[in-house]
This record gives sequence, C-alpha cells and structure tokens, in this order.
Amino acid sequence: MNMHPPISAQGEKGNLKKLFNALKPYSVMIIFAFLFTSVSVVISVLAPQWLKRLTDEITENAATQTIDLEKILNLAIVLIAFYCTNAFCYFTSNFIMATVSQKYSRGIRSAISKKINRVPLRYFDSRQLGDTMSIVTNDVDTIGQSMDQGLAMLFYSVTALVAVLVAMFVTCWEMALTVLIILPMMLLMAVLLFKFAMPQFRRNQQYLASLNGCAEENYTGQTVIQAFNAGKKMTADFENKNKRMRWGVFRGQTIAGFMQPAMTFISYFAYAAVCVVGGLLMNDGNKVSFGTITAFLVYVNLFQNTMQQLPQAINNLQMASAAATRVYDFVESEELSDESGKEFKLLGNGKIKGEVEFKNVRFGYSPDKLIIPDFSAKIKAGMKVAIVGPTGAGKTTLVNLLMRFYEIDGGDITIDGVSIKDMPREEVHDIFGMVLQDTWMFEGTIRENILFSKDGVSDEKLEGILKEAGVSHYVNTLPGGLDYFIENESSISGGQKQLMTIARAMAENAPLLILDEATSNVDTRTEEIIQTAMDKLTDGRTSFVIAHRLSTIKNADMILVMRDGNIVEQGNHDELIAQNGFYANLYNSQFANE
Repeated sequence: MNMHPPISAQGEKGNLKKLFNALKPYSVMIIFAFLFTSVSVVISVLAPQWLKRLTDEITENAATQTIDLEKILNLAIVLIAFYCTNAFCYFTSNFIMATVSQKYSRGIRSAISKKINRVPLRYFDSRQLGDTMSIVTNDVDTIGQSMDQGLAMLFYSVTALVAVLVAMFVTCWEMALTVLIILPMMLLMAVLLFKFAMPQFRRNQQYLASLNGCAEENYTGQTVIQAFNAGKKMTADFENKNKRMRWGVFRGQTIAGFMQPAMTFISYFAYAAVCVVGGLLMNDGNKVSFGTITAFLVYVNLFQNTMQQLPQAINNLQMASAAATRVYDFVESEELSDESGKEFKLLGNGKIKGEVEFKNVRFGYSPDKLIIPDFSAKIKAGMKVAIVGPTGAGKTTLVNLLMRFYEIDGGDITIDGVSIKDMPREEVHDIFGMVLQDTWMFEGTIRENILFSKDGVSDEKLEGILKEAGVSHYVNTLPGGLDYFIENESSISGGQKQLMTIARAMAENAPLLILDEATSNVDTRTEEIIQTAMDKLTDGRTSFVIAHRLSTIKNADMILVMRDGNIVEQGNHDELIAQNGFYANLYNSQFANE
C-alpha cells in the first residue's frame, strides 16, 4: 500500500495559491460578498456610537426626569435599523460565499471525474481504493467548507480588526491603549494554536484516508473475511486506525478548544480593565461619559470576537490547504499521453481483418523488473487463440498490453499491420470486445448494464443476445425483465453476473474479442452453454481466450503456453499433447482421471 509523503509547509503554500487561483472565475461573486461584508463591518463600528448617544441621553437626563422620549425612540429606531441591515449584509455575504464554495467543490469533483479517465492504471495499482474515494468525498468537502468559512471570516476579521481599532482610538485613546494590552496574550493563543493544532489537523486528513481505505476493504472483502474467520483480525486493524483517528482528532480539537475559554478569559480581563480606566477618567473631570464606556465595551466585544475569528479563519485555510495537497496530488498526477492528434487507422476504413502480431514485446510494472522480457507471436485473422500457463506467467498482462491499458517498454504490437501506438486508445478499445474475470455491474437496469455505452440496439436483438449468452430465462424471471433495477449487485449471483458481462460483450459486437477467464464463475452445465455461445461469438473473429480450465480451449486454433513471460510452446491442442511437454503436464494434471 502506497503511503503519501508528509505534507510540507512549502507544498501547502503552493496549493493554497492554486486554490485562490482556481477561485478567479468566481471573483465577481467574491467581490460582492466582500462588499456586503465591508458594509456589515462599517455598521458594526457605527452602531456603538449611536448606542453611546442613546445611553448618554438617558443617563444625563434621568436625574432631572426630562428625558426626551421622542429623541430616544428615534435613536433606538436608527440603532435597530443598523443591526437589521448588519444582519442582512452578513447573511447575504455568507450566502454568496456558500454558493461560491459549492460551485467550486462541484468543479473540483468534475475535474476529478474527468481525471479518473485520463489516469493510467499504474496510479491505482499503488493506492488503496478507499484512499482515492476519500479524496473525492472528504478532501473536496473539507476544501469547500474551509474555503467558504475561511475566506469570508478572514476578510471580515481583518477589516473589522482595523475598523474597531480606529473607532476605539477615535472614541477614547486611553481606553484603546488599555485594550491593546491584551493583544500579546491573544497573539500568544494564536501562536500556540498554529504550533500544536495545525500539524495535527494535517495528519488527521491522512488518518481519515487510511481509515476509509480500511473500511472499504472490510466491506468489499466480507465474503473472504468471513470464510477465513478473519473478522477479529480485520476489526482489530480497523480499531487501531479508528483509535489513531480518534486520538488525532481529540488532540487537535482539544488544543483548538482551549482557544475559546482562553479568549473568553482575556475578554473578561479586558472588560474589567476598560471599566476601571473608564471609571478613573469619569472621576477625573468627566473626561468620558457613561455612554462612551458602554460603546467601548461593545468595541471590546467586537475586538475579542475578531481576534478569535482570525486564527479560526487561518485554521480553516490551513485545513483547506492540507486537503488540497491530496486533491492536487491526484489532479496533477501523470496522465495518459494526449492522442487527440491521432486519427483512426482501421475503424471506418473498411472491414478489420483481425491479424495481430507481437514483435519482441518487453514490459515490466517497474523499470527494474521485467515481467515479459521478449515476446513474439503472429495470429492470423479469425483465429481463436488460447493463452494458458501458471499463475504469474503474464497472461493477463499480455492482454492488458494488447488493450493499451499499459504501454509496452519495447517492441511493438500491430493489428492488420498497424501499430497500436499509432492508433488512439479509443480505437483500440472499440476494436476489442472484452469479458473480464472480475464481473462488474453498476446501479441501473438490466438493459442499461448490458448495453452500457452501446446505442441503437433493439429489444428484439437484445433478446437474441440474452438467449445466446444463456441468460434469457433468468432475466425473464426477474420483476420487470430487462427493466429490473439493480440496486445492489450482490443481489445477483456471481454466475449470472458473468453471463450478463458476456452478453455485454456480445452487444458490443466488436471485430476482435478478449475473454479473460470468462467462465470462472459458472458451473459445468452453464459452462457448456457459455462455450456454445462463445463459439458463435468468436466465429469469424480473432479472439484471445485466457483460461485455467483447459477443457474450454481444446478447440482453439492456436494455444500459446506462457511461462515467466515467454512463450515456451505453441500449437493446437493435439499438437501440444503429442509434444508431451509443459502444456501436456498442465492438461494431464487437470484431466488425469478423464
């Protein structure tokens, strides 16, 4: 299992810059959000001045009982209007940023979805499926939510901090200096948060990906887990990862949670200091009024909230950056080479004969270890070619190279004399129909699963395909027949899924055919039905059949016997049996008692 490298600060800065660059299409919306935020900040700063006037009007005239109720009412109405406008602007700003966040997240998911089809299989060979799924779900959600909260909160905090400080010094510079005494303590809290909490948050993203990978393995491998009574072992492995995640989140949230009570304590300290200084100023010739102290207490609250939001905003952006590191690791990973300039060489230019030749093919999954050192073979059009050999001989690898799922390291493969390197991958894939050993059914109707990406197939023709594949009776017994909706592929047996994937290949009607252990999940009786259908399907087509059951390939025109990536024998069944070599030993080991 591939382990991602630790996330570096340098990498995070670069990814954060990429995140901001990716927000450029939404710059107009963000500007409007910031304008509403600015209006909200201005109102938040002006409102305490009206509160000051209201308080002074009441306190100065309370003793003489000459309070101007109409003036107080007007001031109260203006104050209420301020706060209502403030609430509207704040809500609108958040609404716009939430819209930007969701559009941005949708764009990332779309980019990832497109990227998946351009990433070579080597990428997935080195990573857990759950790890990739975590990128699509958790990391993208983290980026969206963090950018939504982080950007708006950061802009609001910075602008509000500046505006509140200016307003405090304009109102009373003595009390403003008193408030600034608490600034070093708040900064200390922020430094502690960044030093201890941020690295933990970054590690938690990796813990979560590992946990998702383990959960995915536990879910998809339930049959094997139960068959080998490995439930306790897998549960223990999951619990270890879960415990690591739990303690990671606990440590991060504990440190971050310390911020709130610490800031609250500092705020109360600031309130007390302002009240003391304000009281002294009032006694010293009434330099300040009671309304001034009241307004200043509101400013202290705004200042404290702003100082508390500022590290939270940076925290959110740090989390977005940590998640972006994993997302961009995938989005910017190596892609299949661009072949938009290549033209279709065979399809559309007449009937494909189906002559295939392997010329000194070399390949290895890693540069230091060749799986196929030197492979050559020539297959005539219409031949049924069986590829046999022990596990690890290179049979499936050979087919993957033929389909260009992997690029060969040396040599060449040609179809009708045209190198597959000169064809776009789409053409190579259209030339071959394929039935894999691993069956795959997606959520949808039987019709959708069989036709898949094929259009223009009538129900009558589809019914004929089902009969040839030996699955017509089964489909007709399902509620709705072809319109039966598969919600969970586990509701269909392995054998029936195998038959349907064979029907899918028949519907594709490609000129060449690949069967990778196509009868691995069916019983002997069904195997005979499939074999008859396969004979019809392969009639007139060049076909490659990978098989462990050697009885299914006795009628093959050519049998390639592979061992350690090389062809050690080739010929038809009778010729190879007569040679009494490696193939004969394989065959006799399976059918010694027949």
